[in-house]
Amino acid sequence: MESHGRDEAKGPVLHIVVVGFHHKKGCQVEFSYPPLMPDEGHDSNLLPEEWKYLPFLALPDGAHNYQEDTVYFHLPPLSGDMKCVYGVSCYRQIEAKALKVRQADVTRETVQKSVCVLSRVPLYGLLQAKLQLITHAYFEEKDFSQIFILKELYDHMNSSLKGSALDGSQVYLGLSPRDLILHFRHKALIMFKLILLEKKVLFYVSPVNRLVGALMTVLSLFPGMIEHGLVDSSHYRPKSSVSEDASLAESVLGAEEFVSVSVTDIANTNLELEGEETAQPPAESLSSGNSTEGDNHLLKPPSRTSPESSESDWETLDPSVLEEGGSKEGIDGKEAGSEFPETFDSKPVTPITVQPQSASSQGGVIQGLVSGLEEDQYGLPLAIFTKGYLCLPYMALQQHHLLSDVTVRGFVAGATNILFRQQRHLSDAIVEVEEARIQIHDPELRKILNLTTADLRFADYVVKHVTENRDDVFLDGTGWEGGDEWIRAQFTLYLHSLLSSALQEDNERLLADYGAPFIAAWKNTHNYRVWYSNKHPAMTTITPGHPFQGQYSVADVKLRLSHSVQNSERGKKIGNAMMTTSRSMVQTGKAVGQSVGGALTTAKSAMSSWFSTLAQPAAVTPPACPEPATEVKP
Repeated sequence: MESHGRDEAKGPVLHIVVVGFHHKKGCQVEFSYPPLMPDEGHDSNLLPEEWKYLPFLALPDGAHNYQEDTVYFHLPPLSGDMKCVYGVSCYRQIEAKALKVRQADVTRETVQKSVCVLSRVPLYGLLQAKLQLITHAYFEEKDFSQIFILKELYDHMNSSLKGSALDGSQVYLGLSPRDLILHFRHKALIMFKLILLEKKVLFYVSPVNRLVGALMTVLSLFPGMIEHGLVDSSHYRPKSSVSEDASLAESVLGAEEFVSVSVTDIANTNLELEGEETAQPPAESLSSGNSTEGDNHLLKPPSRTSPESSESDWETLDPSVLEEGGSKEGIDGKEAGSEFPETFDSKPVTPITVQPQSASSQGGVIQGLVSGLEEDQYGLPLAIFTKGYLCLPYMALQQHHLLSDVTVRGFVAGATNILFRQQRHLSDAIVEVEEARIQIHDPELRKILNLTTADLRFADYVVKHVTENRDDVFLDGTGWEGGDEWIRAQFTLYLHSLLSSALQEDNERLLADYGAPFIAAWKNTHNYRVWYSNKHPAMTTITPGHPFQGQYSVADVKLRLSHSVQNSERGKKIGNAMMTTSRSMVQTGKAVGQSVGGALTTAKSAMSSWFSTLAQPAAVTPPACPEPATEVKP
């Protein structure tokens, strides 16, 4: 905690970096403030070994095809630092002939550079907004030796962002779930469940700003994920020797085994506490899990489950206190457990408006005992991006080896290079952002991710509320229902209900609405085992069961049919065939109309003249009578 305090005192921004493209050396760092290497100058090209991919992340593949672009990327922590480094880069290019001062190494017609901010806090959109203005001003100077503006940027950002809390208004700037739902519709829920399963997910689109925007917007649907859930998301090592990789793999696998054993023991202990009047002391049950760790007993969650209790209570307790109060706490746990049915038996209702609670109303965040993340009282964010599960908003081609690295158990990554998409065997799913298509290669995984009827109701409910308000010019994205915060609130409710259902005994019926194959796969994930291994008092206030559970109706049949036609390969073929047939019929009708148009016109005129002929005597008869009378008068 002391080191964290010292980091905050230094300010959230670590470095301002300029990356350029050299015609012989390729991408390289041209300027850094403060210097990336303490013993080097501001213009040094040297980099820490952990950040060797920084130039390729800041200056993305195919950047020359765009006048400007924005990149979000993650860097691994340097030695001694335990948190992810968040990078934002603004790229631009300018014609070399427009420069006031043209350096000797400028040999091409255009000059390509990126200005990067390396930060301790995940304020992607806020950093981007400030950085774009400075990058524009830096290029308008037309003299890249004028670095004073970059030093001023460093001082300004640290002074303006120091001490700022990670609340939604800042963290979610530039991330629009409305645009995501309008583009992907119900497939947003498939991506949500795909990440819950900790699969290897690759996002693909160009340019990079669309890529990182879509990826980070999906992650923003997970409550607390961007604020506190990504601190371990970039813990990887650059490509090194085989022996070093092997030793790292052993250490990661060993850590994973420890978590699995501890969670199992905790789960068994919880069942014993619920089923017996007196329970064994928690220190004894946990010490048998792994004798090499002396502090394992501190991972035992409290058996008290009242809202007043907190998992942080155990952080300062001595093990002897736990042993003395073991039997008493076992009785308390039984009494608290007997109160659960009354709380959970209430019938769930369909959510209409769910107001999200701020961190302060949830009691703030505390350090998770097992996950190591800062969690709220619901145990969120889930420990998804931990233990070798990476989040790389943009992935350079030089990082390709991470897809097959034995120390990487999964990833959510973004790429613009087609080589990533072509090697499908290295990922479980590819999200093609441009076409709003999710390619899942494994038939078994497709079956697991099939949306249930309740899931389809939920997705349809969200999509309808978003699309109904899309034409409102004045309230677009700012209203409550169908707005960005409303969408995040719906997914928060979905996740809360899922977690609450998982805590219930005999919960097969409750969990069936989420999909039995999905639940079976999710319970084997690291994030579920870590969450289930601890007590979360606020979960007693959440009603279990799917928010959209209920009896089947005709509307559900239509919804299922529509979903099948839009997503299955056979349905797509039928839909395409129908569209092709309808176009052909329209074109044929036009051709036939043109060819027989003359005959139809002739027939129409003949019929008209025939009818006029039939009606002609009646029309002419009245004036025929007076004519003889006029002739008789003279």
